[in-house]
This record gives sequence, structure tokens and C-alpha cells, in this order.
Amino acid sequence: MLGDFDGLVEAAMAEWRVPGAAIAIVKAGETLLLKGYGRKDIDADDVVTPDTQFLLCSLTKSFTAAGLGLLFDEGKLDFGRPVRDYLPAFQLHDAVASERVTVRDLLCHHTGLPRHDWIHGPGDLSTAQIVESLRHLQLSRDIRTGFEYQNLGYVVAGHIAERISGQRWESFTADRLLHPLGFTDFGFAIEALAGAADHAHPHVRRGAEVERAHLCPIRAAPAGALNASVRDLARWLNLWLGDGQVAGSRLLSSQAIREMTTPWVYAGQSPNEHVGHLHYGFGWNIGHYRGARMQWHTGSWVGWSTIMAILPEHGLGIAILTNRVPGGVTELLTYSAFDRLRGHEPVDWLARFAEGRRKALAQEREEKARREAEREKARTVPLSLTQYVGDYTHPAYGRFAIVREGEGLGWRWRGMSGRLAAVDADVFSTEDRPAEIHPDNLPLTFGRDGKGEVDRVSAPLEPKVADIVFRRA
Repeated sequence: MLGDFDGLVEAAMAEWRVPGAAIAIVKAGETLLLKGYGRKDIDADDVVTPDTQFLLCSLTKSFTAAGLGLLFDEGKLDFGRPVRDYLPAFQLHDAVASERVTVRDLLCHHTGLPRHDWIHGPGDLSTAQIVESLRHLQLSRDIRTGFEYQNLGYVVAGHIAERISGQRWESFTADRLLHPLGFTDFGFAIEALAGAADHAHPHVRRGAEVERAHLCPIRAAPAGALNASVRDLARWLNLWLGDGQVAGSRLLSSQAIREMTTPWVYAGQSPNEHVGHLHYGFGWNIGHYRGARMQWHTGSWVGWSTIMAILPEHGLGIAILTNRVPGGVTELLTYSAFDRLRGHEPVDWLARFAEGRRKALAQEREEKARREAEREKARTVPLSLTQYVGDYTHPAYGRFAIVREGEGLGWRWRGMSGRLAAVDADVFSTEDRPAEIHPDNLPLTFGRDGKGEVDRVSAPLEPKVADIVFRRA
């Protein structure tokens, strides 16, 4: 049924320079493919196996949603009730939205809150601190007026699970979901992944080449921190294909499954004509692929790219984990596998995605040349760099320090640091360091008070709202 799928996997990995991948394909409870490809690390010869752990990234969201589904089945949670019924201190920037936001709104990204990823990205805040920061974050739209994918809502959802269950989210998820399903190789932190006997290492692209990345943590755990193998993910796929049952044992009710797989929010139009309109449920994208209902989710982080997808009406599921980002490998292999298994006339997804990659690389080179030209024009350094030096603060984004760095300026922010390049009058930019958690090519614009003295610095840390302003401390 799969034909030369192995050859396609190897060709795609070669095109995108993906060091390693692990793939599981299931059909109606039967495992059709469970295999590792390539290497765990470009600096070692160890091969990927079906038991190699990868960071799942945003595939974690379906586990968080399912955990709340368990509490729904027990009558302890109602998806339609306000978040404040479970977390009385919950507060968004908008007072009315704070009262109205429901658990369902959190799970289907309908709160009006955009990503604000640099709140959790540096990895220095606890779950409670992340939830506390929400009151200081600008919304990009009114509640329930549009889809705004983000991670912070799932942090709140995990916090709700903790309050109701009396357990940490990690323990609750392991005890109530993973152990009953027979998961054996998993963890909830990058430190656990690094300590696992069989684990992959992340890699990133620099230009057209690949390099090792840092093992960067995800502290927004309910949104993306689960580590697992494809052997265990095959069990997860079978749970959803079995309407909440695995091997004759029911874990989630049919009603809970329906809640989580209902297309609650319209999420836009796919650029892929075979997919069409997109919706979002709870931890799942909902749509169609070549006429068949499809549920899927992708995930990415520094050095990782993942996907899982099911065609529930056909009993088909696939999970692909890779240790390289960015790239279209996971998506093109998913479509290609479904085409083969359903007997469709194959689309040359490898050629399509490879052409898109070449265009993206060309555009990236042009953008890099433009930035370098701008910096070259700005070689004249302001007479006094001392005027910029100091600490600047924001109630949610924290303390941003500007320091002297040799003959120029540097920055320090929440455990990260680097040098600044002059771009224009009162405008500087960070460097490009894709192998670590780092705000690449971030413009910093200094502002002045009525006396002409520097009193603030702003940065487009969340593109869907006004620049984030740090005030001089």
C-alpha cells in the first residue's frame, strides 16, 4: 500500500537536510509502519529508532485538552463555563473579556489574545507567573471575533487541570492518560529528554545548511513540553481513531471526543487546494484532505518539527517526528502517505514543497542583503552611546538592560544577551542566532521625553499589537 514510501522519506530528508525522523502509521488499530530514519545527532552515528524520544512541541496541546476531557467526563468541568469559575484570579488586559472567557475559548484560541510568545519563550517564568502576566498583555481583537492561535491559553488550561485535580499538570497527564495508554518513553521537560537513554538532538537551518541547536526548554509545558516516541504516539492515534477507546478499554467518552473534535472556530483558508478551509477544535486542526475529514496538528520549536494527523472516517493515522526545523518534510510525507493508503492519484508533494523551499531561501537571502545594506548605511555610531545605557522594564515582559559592549552596545534580557548593531537614529538591531532561544534581527527603537532624554525602548515582540514599550527604570 505504501509503495516506495521509504525512498520518499529519504529523498525528503536529503532535500531539507533533516538528520533524523521517526514515523508511525496506523490503520484501524493495526500498525502499518513503525520506523526510525537517519541519525539522532549530526555529530554522532546513533540511528533513530521507533523508541527514540523527540520533543512533541504543540502536539502536546491535544493531551492537555484530553486531560480536561477526563474532568468533563467526571462532571468536574464544563467547557462552556467561565475560566474564573475555576481560576478566580484569572485576568486579561480587558476586564469584560476576563469575565466572559470560557474554557472552550481557551482551547479553541477564541480569547482575542495573540501569541505573545516572548512571555514564555525565554523559559524563566513558572506557570503561575505566566498566568499572572496575562493582565498586562494587549489583546489583538475582541473575544470570539476571530481565531488567534497561541500558547498561553493552554498554559491556563493546564493550570485549570491542576486546580481541579489537585496534581501538577505533568503528574495528572501521566497518571490519567499516558500510563493507562501504555506509554513507556516520555517526559515533560527538556532536561528529562536529555537524560533519556534514547533521545534525538535538535538541529536548525542556517542558510541552506544544518547545524546543531541548543536543547531549549519549553516552560509553557501544557502547550508544548511533552517528549515521547512514535511507538507511544501510535497508541495516541489509536485512541482518537477508536472514539476514546483503545484495545476495548474506554478512556474518554464519545461526548468528550465530540467536544474536542468539533470545528469550533474558523481558522482561515489553506494555501493547499487539497485541504481548503481550516477550523480548530481542542488541540486539533479540523478540515479535509482530498474529500476526507482530517484532524491534525503540527509542532515546532528550536530544532524540532512534528506532525500527527488522522482521517477518522478511514481509520488512518500518522505521526512524524523530526529533529530539524524549519521545513515542509512532515507535511509532505503526511499527504503522500494518505494518498498511497487511499489509492489516490499521487501528487508530487516533494517537488511542490521543494520549489517552495527554494523560493523561501531566495527571499531570505534578499531580506538578509537588505538588512545588511541598511546597517552599512548606519555605520555612523551616535556620538554618545551612554545615553542608551540603563535598565528598562515592562510589567509582563520584564527587565531589559542596555549595556556597553566594547565600543558598541549590548543587551541583557531574561537570561539572554547579545550585541546590538546600529540601524538608524535611535534604532538598533539584535543578531541572528537561530540555534538558540534568541530574538533574531529584532529592531529596538529608543524613545525620548520632552527634554530629549532617552526614557524608553520599544520592540515588535508581538506583531499583532503595538510595539512592546519598556520604560526606563
